[in-house]
Order: sequence, then C-alpha cells, then structure tokens
Amino acid sequence: MKKRILFFALTLFAISGSLAAQGLTFSGILDSSVSLRAGAGDAPAFMFGVEEYANLRMQAKIRDKAMFYGALNLIAAAGDSAQAIAQMEALTKARGYAPFGISPSSFAGGENFIAGIELERLYLRLYGEYLDFDGGLLRLPFGYGQVWGPSDFLNPRNPLIPDARPRAVLGAGLSWYPEDTLKLLGFGAAPKNPFASGGEGGLVGVSMDKHWNKASLQLLYAFESPKPGSDRGIHRAGMSVKADLILGLVTDLLYTYNDEVENKLDGLSFSMGADYSFFDGDLIVLAEYLYNGKTSSTAFNSGENIFGRLNEQYLYTGLTWRFNDFTNAGAAMLFCIDDISFTPILSLNHDLFQGATLTVSAQIPMDRDLFNDDGNRGELGPIPPGGTSGTYFNLNAKLRLRF
Repeated sequence: MKKRILFFALTLFAISGSLAAQGLTFSGILDSSVSLRAGAGDAPAFMFGVEEYANLRMQAKIRDKAMFYGALNLIAAAGDSAQAIAQMEALTKARGYAPFGISPSSFAGGENFIAGIELERLYLRLYGEYLDFDGGLLRLPFGYGQVWGPSDFLNPRNPLIPDARPRAVLGAGLSWYPEDTLKLLGFGAAPKNPFASGGEGGLVGVSMDKHWNKASLQLLYAFESPKPGSDRGIHRAGMSVKADLILGLVTDLLYTYNDEVENKLDGLSFSMGADYSFFDGDLIVLAEYLYNGKTSSTAFNSGENIFGRLNEQYLYTGLTWRFNDFTNAGAAMLFCIDDISFTPILSLNHDLFQGATLTVSAQIPMDRDLFNDDGNRGELGPIPPGGTSGTYFNLNAKLRLRF
C-alpha cells in the first residue's frame, strides 16, 4: 500500500508539471500540527499527536465556457492523531461507508506513522450569461449561519473544529440568474451510502437566493428518496436570513419532515445570532443560539452525523481582538444549556510572514461533575455521558503555509 501511495503521488506531480505548462494553475495549504492532551477517565494521563496535512487545489480554464476544478488531501499522522483515524476506521466498518472525510481504507502504515490520500474535489463548471452548471465531486453549501449552520445539512459542522475542510458530495447543480441579485438553483446528490445502486437515499432539491443592499434571503427545499424498509422519503425545507444593520444578524433554520418520526418538532433545527465590532473593527463579538431537534440536521441522528449534537439547546459566544495586521487572539465559549456543560476555547494567530500563519489553541471541557464529583456529566464535559474516557485539556499548535 505504501508503494502505491508513493507511486500515485509521484505520478500526480509529474502530470501536474506537464499540465501547468498548458494553463493549469495550482494553489494549496500545508499544515504541520502538534497536539497535547490531558486524558480523563480511562484515557492515558498524557497523549500527543503529530499530523502533516496538505490540501492541493488545481483549476484550468477550458476555452471561454468551462472550468475544471480538482483538489487532493494528503495526510500523515502519528500518536493521538493516528488513533483518531483508527476510530474512524472502526466507525466506517460498522456503517459500511465513511460518513465524511478521508476513507480509512486508503491509509497505509509506515514505521512510525500512517498516511493516506483523499480525492476532495473533482468537478466541471459550464457557464454562460445567465446559466451555470456544476457537476462532479463538489460542495453544495446552504445557509448563512456562522457557527451551527442548520441549513448546510450536506456539510455538518463542529464548532470545536471551526477550520475543518468542508465536505464534498457527488452531485450536480444548475444555477439560473434572472437578475444580478437573484439566483435560482436546482441540485441533486447521490445517496450517502455509495453502494446504494437502487438510488435509495438519493437527493434532489431547489433553492433561491435574493440579495438587497443590507439583507440576503435564502429559501431551500430538498427531497431524499426512501431507503430500504421505509415507505416514504424525507422532506427538508429551510430559510436563512442575514441583515447588516446596527448589528450583523443571522437566522438559519431547516425543518426535516420524516413521516416515521412521531414527534414532528424533533425535525426542527434553528439558529439565531448576532455580531458587532468595536474600536474600528479591532474587537469583534459574536453570539449564536441553536435549538436542535432530535432528528434534525444538526442532531446526532442515528449515527449518520457524527458532528451532531446530543441535546436540544446550545449557545456559542466569542470575541476576537486584533492587535495589529499580523496578530489576533480569540476567546470563545461553547455552552450546552440542557446539561450545563461547556468548553472554553482560547486561540492566538500570528502571521510569521506572507503566506505563513502560526495558530495555537486550547480547549478545556467542563461540566458539573468536574467541580462537584456528583455524576452529572455533560456532553461538553471531560467525559461525555455513555463514555469512559475523555479529555481534561487539549492544546494544539499549527503552522500553516499557503502557496
């Protein structure tokens, strides 16, 4: 497997060097990360992880009517970072398919690391004066939410990993622009389970985006075809609004209707937030609330959304202070209202030189049991309910190079 990965990488760069002379352009990022964690419960008292990650992007213009886009992820990991990949492999085997990200079956072991390659994007865009068509392995983003993103149901978010690469789907979209401020989109995507050859779980939908000087509105509808053992499919309808008034306001909601779910309110995911800047933009304050139904787009829904939440009500608050053009610091709090658990997040970003950024972040999970030792463990605490191990403290340092 290692030889195959090396051969693939060498072949890719050989081909890219040839195509570059024909107008293919490249860009990307390289992340070098080290993490340290203090384990809780059955976890080791001290854990470390090392990860080298690269995202390589390419695009080429085809005459005046088309564009080609592609992207690859390369990764090598050891220690705690490799353990996280091993856990994903077990989850993949249990489900029969990978829910997101790199398929663990593509990883090969080295003497002190594991490594893998993932195809992240591969699609074609045909464009005209009023119509655009995108088809292939691409991202279909929805909604204006900054933290939770209920409408962005094809790309589940985790506020604890805000810089995670957005997930792609195999699908297509046809965009029509009747006017400069209006976009109508029809889209479709293959089932989550790639082996569903009968089309069970396939997705089709439509959306509308309308923009004004101080506000934007998006309306969304999607239908997911019935899966084996189900008589009816799943309907999703949503709305997202943002407005730039005295405050920056955002509302994002998506309702998932499944006839087999008894409590219909469980299908609602709703977020509402605001942001404001002080001192000529040097200080930015953000807050966003989430109501999370048990079968909604942001829920831990039957194991399909591993970024999903377990409880109903959450609050995110954060502030960012810009010291100068090169350095900023942030402090945020992710709070679960239902079980009174929370995770403070501290971060520092510094541009070492153009194209190079050093980021240091720390997360400290807390709940009532941590302070009172009374068994009231929370979802965002050191040891979440139902588990026997977790983390008291998580420190991560990352050097990012852009090219």
